[in-house]
Order: sequence, then structure tokens, then C-alpha cells
Amino acid sequence: MRRIVFAFSLLLAAAPAAAQALVESDRIDSVSVTLYRDPGRGKGAIPAAGWPGGYALVTETRTISVPAGKSVIRFVGVSEGMMPETAIVTGLPRQVNEKNRDARLLSPAALIDAYLKRRVTIRRTSRATGKATESEAIIQSGPGGGVLLTTADGVEALGCSGLPEKLSYPGVPADLSAKPTLSVTTDSAAAGTVTVQISYLAQGFDWSANYVAQVAEDGETLDLFAWLTVANGGSQGFAGARTNAVAGAPNKEQAAVLPKGPPPDLHLRCWPMDITSTHPSWGIERILPRVETADGVMAEDVGGFENIVVTASRQSAPAPPPPPVPVMIAQQEELGDLKLYRIPEPVTVAALSRKQVAMIDRKKVAFARVYTGSFEQFDYARDAAEPESRAAARILRTENREGKGLGLPLPAGRVAVFERAHDESLLVGESDLTDRAIGEEVEFATGESSDLRYKVVARPPSARRQPFTVEVTNARSTPETFEMAIPYKLSSANATLIERKGVKTWRATVPAHGTARLEFALKLERAR
Repeated sequence: MRRIVFAFSLLLAAAPAAAQALVESDRIDSVSVTLYRDPGRGKGAIPAAGWPGGYALVTETRTISVPAGKSVIRFVGVSEGMMPETAIVTGLPRQVNEKNRDARLLSPAALIDAYLKRRVTIRRTSRATGKATESEAIIQSGPGGGVLLTTADGVEALGCSGLPEKLSYPGVPADLSAKPTLSVTTDSAAAGTVTVQISYLAQGFDWSANYVAQVAEDGETLDLFAWLTVANGGSQGFAGARTNAVAGAPNKEQAAVLPKGPPPDLHLRCWPMDITSTHPSWGIERILPRVETADGVMAEDVGGFENIVVTASRQSAPAPPPPPVPVMIAQQEELGDLKLYRIPEPVTVAALSRKQVAMIDRKKVAFARVYTGSFEQFDYARDAAEPESRAAARILRTENREGKGLGLPLPAGRVAVFERAHDESLLVGESDLTDRAIGEEVEFATGESSDLRYKVVARPPSARRQPFTVEVTNARSTPETFEMAIPYKLSSANATLIERKGVKTWRATVPAHGTARLEFALKLERAR
């Protein structure tokens, strides 16, 4: 009797747990996306290519029907860059027991990888009759560098016959999703319809300010317009999203590397004509598009080869478009010590795209045009020859104050400066702008001047002094301001130097078609 009871208890222990109900949610009722800049990018625009280095806080609201008992809920269509450890799910009858991010996405390469050493059906065209035939095959290797199949005729490479070939599969593996998915397990006492909110951080986003400065015809004021540029590098977009951007530097620790499935593209390398020894360096690379068979199973179409011709490559992002009359402009709000820019209307943060929304619009900002030179301490014995003159850098300088036409925080970004010539606006310079608070100095670099040039001449030194001469020439018909910072200990100077940003600086007004000169000497440290 004891043996029977013991055996019965073992059977109970080995019995599988009750199957869990599966609930799939692929409809988002509403979503908000709050973007944070790449903490390592600093100033400047978002790189034109590659995975954006910023991140976003995504909050989705969904309505789902939850069955009684244990269930697995799959939230389909979350961001591709989702960090599952940050996900918070609220609104379920009971707390979440387990969270999983399904990283493997449905693609030709993922299907090949999932069916390694398994049977599939290959459909191809007979070279002799031109008719399509089907047969069984076993995938032996893939997807990187080619796919090898074992058929009744032996081992062969997929896509190397030069005729149409197609693989079809018995079904889609359960761990492959068409869209990024978050799955959770929960246990509900009763069935019901609930409104669930999912909040999580996601990689692959970024935002930046892109400024357009249009210099007025008076040469003393400019109109400053800024675009809020939003970048989404993921494969999942968000339609009608309440979109915000946070300016500042919140503390962000290094996130764990997201798990990745096989590469989404399937690359086949083979010699469809001739023999390999004839063309040893000749390879044909083909990305297989996904097609759907009559029974809904994904397959790869390998018929025919396409020629792709690259006519040009873009080395840098183009200048921002000219400012329009803003219909919708982002509203600035306070977020602790940070700045929040809220887009007043829902917008679509599309997949693999960039969006621009008006952010700042200021008219008649007063500025001063300043030319600058850089000073380098010369070794007289080495640089005894008379140096050549150099072009002065040209900058537009203003203060971030209401009295100058600004008086608002300026987030970091890229600045394009335009000036008018013969009734059209022409680009005269581009530069980067770091975050500028109210009251700070703001400078827009616009390149070098061919009209203002300067040279620094080193004179024979003494035991304690190294004399120099700086000469600036102005070929313009108007007086211009020239500045040069001298970050060394001075022994003497024939002009009064100002203190600018903690550095002694020579500021001079160079007369029209004239010259300005500075004589000064640096202190030399005694050798011990």
C-alpha cells in the first residue's frame, strides 16, 4: 500500500502545470514619448547615420481582456530599443510575476537560423523544362555567408542556380515575433477588461536643436529660429504620440547591452554562372525580401538578381531648412533644474525617421561682429623666419538677455548662419552651440575672413622676457573689432588688455583699410 501511495505521489509531482492562457495586445490606445539627448554627444547635431545614442521614456496605454487564472500577456509593438529591466506595468488585477523582452524578430535570416538541421520545402524552377518543382531539404548551415541545403541530389547552396528558388516553412517558431514584444505573466482571480499602462526606457532615440540665424540687412540684428529635431532609430513607430524633449544633463548610468537575435538581412554569396576558379574574387550579395505564401507562412524569394547603383554619398547633414511661419511651436516648461519642451499637439514619431517641430522664434536679436586670432608662443631660435599672415576667425556675438532680443534657455545644437546677397539668403557658416542659460554669452562661428588678417612675430628674447609683435590689417571699408587671448604671464604691453573669461585679451578697433599693432613681452621662467 505504501508503494502505491508513493508511486501516485510521484505521478502528481511529475504532472505538468496547467497551461497558461495567452493574451496578445497589439493596439495602443494612447502613447507619450519623452526624449533625452545622447549624454556622450555634447554639442552639435545628431549624427547622420547609425544608432542614435540617446534614449526615451515611453508610456503606453492599452485595453486588454484578462482571463481568470494564470496567463501570459504579450504587448506587441513596444520600442525595439526597450530596456526590459525598466518596464513598469500597472492596471492588472494582480502584480506581474515575470517579464520578458522577445528580442528575436521575424526575418529571413531568423527563419533560417530557427530551422537549422530541420526540414523545409524548397520550390525551384527546372532548368530543362522551366516548370516549378517542390522537394524536401534540410538546412545545414546559415544564415551568415550563405545557406547550405541537403536535398535528394546532395549538398547545394541556396540561390546559386541562377533560377528562381524559394523556401517555405511548416510554421513560424513561437519565439519569433513580427514586432518587438514585451511579455508578462500574471494571475487574475476573475476575468475582465482592464486598462493597462506600460512605462519603460528605450534606447535608439535622440533629439537636438537645429538653429537658423538669418542676418538682417542692417548687419546689426538677426532672426533666430530653432527646430526641435527628433530621431527614432528603431523599427517601431508611435502614431499620435504626446511628445516631449528634456534639455539638460540628467544622470544616466551605462545601460546593459541589449540582447540581439540573428542579423535581419540574409546574405547569399555564390557563383550563379561559370565556375569559381574563373572568377575567384567575384561574389554576388543578395538581400532576400520576405514574401508570404498562400498558407500565410513566410518564405524567401530568391528569384532574379537586382543591380543597385550608388550615385553619391552624403558626407554631412545638409543645413536646416529656412524657418517657416510657425503654426505649432514647442512650449518650454520647468522640470526641476532641467528644461522640458512639450509639443502642444500629438505627432507621429515614425520608425527609422527624423521629425522637426518649431521650437524657438526670436526676431531682431542684436549682435556684434567680432574677429579673433589665436596666439601661440613661438620658439625664436626655431621660428626666426618672418611668419605669414593668417585669416582671422569671424564670429557673431550676443548675450542671452531680453534686452538683446533673447532671454530664454538655448539647448545645445547646430547653428546655420545665413546672410542676404542680391535678394537671396546664402549660407555663410555653420557651428556648434552648447547649452546656454539666460544671461550667458552666445557666439555663432561663421568661418574665416579674407579681409582681416594677422601675424605674430617673435623678437629676440632676453634672460627673462620674450617679446612679440601682433599686427592686424583690415581690408574692409568699415572699422572692425579684433580680439586675441594671451593665456601666458605678461611682462609688459603697449596697450591695455581686458580680462575676458579669466584670460588677458587684447581688444582693438582696426580702422578701415588700416592696421592695428600690439607690442608685448612674456615672462620667462628661470631654469632651476
